Amino acid sequence: MGFKPLHDRVLVRRVAEEQKTKGGIIIPDTAQEKPSEGEVIATGPGVRNDEGKVTPLDVKAGDRVLFSKYGGTEVKVDGEDLIILRESDILGIVEVETKKSKKAA
Repeated sequence: MGFKPLHDRVLVRRVAEEQKTKGGIIIPDTAQEKPSEGEVIATGPGVRNDEGKVTPLDVKAGDRVLFSKYGGTEVKVDGEDLIILRESDILGIVEVETKKSKKAA
């Protein structure tokens, strides 16, 4: 991919949500909302503080994140629809449980 975000910006790919509810009802495409969960593809280096030092971002490529529904700018990179967000638009990192951690609990 030929795109590198600048400063505190993050490039995110939306993660597709389930097409049906837990009860088995299939949701048509026209009624589905855009997902507000995604995977970080690339990040900028960080923000410069008043002293000129770069403060690195808390997210990194590969993280699964929740972001504000109407935040960011939608772009098309290499034919794929992606979103450019500021780190402040990201609400949190989703921690995915592995099978090993489930057994330990």
